[in-house]
Amino acid sequence: MRCALLFFALLLAPLLTAAENARSAFVMHWDGQWQVAGGLPEKVLLVSLQGLANRAAPQLYVVHPRDFQWEITEPLFDFYQRKHGVRFTGLKTAEEALSRFAGAAKGYVVWDPAVPATLNVAFTIAGLEDALVVTAGLVPLVEKHGLKPIDDLRGRYTGQTDAQIYGDAVRRYWARCTHDSIMLMGGHAGAVRQPAMGDWGVRQRMFFQDLSANPKHPEELALAQKLLSELNPGATVFGWHSYAKDTEEQWTTLLSGYGLKMEGLHNLPNLSFNCQFGFTPGFKFTNSHRVARDAKLTAAAKVYLSFVQSDSIGIGVWTKPGRGKLPFAWQVTMNWTKFSPAALEYFHESATPNDYFIGGLSGPGYMYPNHIPADRFPLLMKEARELMAVLDEHVMEIMDNSAADGNVGNADLTKETVDRYYEAFPDVIGFINGYGPARTRDLRDTRPLISYDYYIDPRRPRTEVAADLNELIALNATRPYFLLVHVRESNDVNSLVEVVKQLDGPVEVVPLDVFLKLAASKKTYTTRYQDPDDPKHFHGYK
Repeated sequence: MRCALLFFALLLAPLLTAAENARSAFVMHWDGQWQVAGGLPEKVLLVSLQGLANRAAPQLYVVHPRDFQWEITEPLFDFYQRKHGVRFTGLKTAEEALSRFAGAAKGYVVWDPAVPATLNVAFTIAGLEDALVVTAGLVPLVEKHGLKPIDDLRGRYTGQTDAQIYGDAVRRYWARCTHDSIMLMGGHAGAVRQPAMGDWGVRQRMFFQDLSANPKHPEELALAQKLLSELNPGATVFGWHSYAKDTEEQWTTLLSGYGLKMEGLHNLPNLSFNCQFGFTPGFKFTNSHRVARDAKLTAAAKVYLSFVQSDSIGIGVWTKPGRGKLPFAWQVTMNWTKFSPAALEYFHESATPNDYFIGGLSGPGYMYPNHIPADRFPLLMKEARELMAVLDEHVMEIMDNSAADGNVGNADLTKETVDRYYEAFPDVIGFINGYGPARTRDLRDTRPLISYDYYIDPRRPRTEVAADLNELIALNATRPYFLLVHVRESNDVNSLVEVVKQLDGPVEVVPLDVFLKLAASKKTYTTRYQDPDDPKHFHGYK
């Protein structure tokens, strides 16, 4: 897979790709209308067109509204112009886009909005047959541009379950699809869908599905297990679980058991374009380290607080006012070095001295380490070490919510998992763990592992957040107390500045690398792992 091979070149030298030679491209500005009965059919047509148009070169980019979940499409659009010299020509309508790019397609496939799974089957066909994905109402538009029918899914699957529909699709198409990745095109369901990552799956000829990982749906789960078992070692599951069928924890637990990586969300846009740009000549990642790997600090008798924003910096608060006022650690989606290098360069270029990048989540992609097979763990973490070296990162963030649900439940690591991380990452200055609060802690040869003590929900009033933190400070009376706080996406930094002013002192907010070095100097926390009596299979998996 061309874009996956890009990474190895990046390790050796700045990459000059087709993008640097193809300085002209086209851009569309989309609205936020994704209703099945409204704007979705046209957007699906354009997403499939984008995937085909970007097969040979980066030709079509989409800018989404500023309130779209991925906030960076407009800043990255500006970055391509400024740093890569791309000259964009605007396209306003599907008619204009087809006039320019219809030649990239060999025909079209019709999906049936009354049978939602047919959209994913149609996307699969689009990648394999170079087809555009349309509803019946858009057939005249694409035929106007000389395209002929390749397949028509209307009536084929009427009355069938998703397990039956995808089972038929597996028999028809799976053997021809890439086995280096698979598209989990779930997420929004019902009246609204947002398959913005469809361009990437079409470009890479992936198999599209939204099979359930919920044990309550045994036929779908069995088919999902079959597909995952047949992927190549180290493969990636792109997209996201269906909000109507199962949970993030169920799907991540499932794929982790096969040693696979998750990269989401279902609405992550423009990967077919982004993957064709390398880092600009001479660029090298330089993180805002405050301490050297071998530095030794001494903690005072106070509360040390450190903030970490995970959930990928692309859907957090990076573009919102206030960033830089407090030390903040940002979990980087490390494998973007393979398929979205320009985005990572943009983040590093726009970072303030208070922005510190860390590796995660759990490895070279999102996964739950308590469930990674022992024989897959070393190679996966070798890949993670290489990615962290490129990104100049010294801290690894770990998360295993297989026995939790969102920010509630058991997010602890087994001792065996902790042992594996210490062995796999001898050069990090430490590890952090959890999503909601967790209890796993350790300290080995000056490298601590500290779990979150608090999770900031963006909907929780700031006065209550301050009260919660003050209660933790009072309950943990031994000093120094190391208070690690997970900041959920969309929390703005300005509001946290006000929270800090309300905390009972002495409290010092410090960068994460300083925090870990201080935690190594005085162990006032208890070594602890997941207790054998704790629930380990919260979602029904073994």
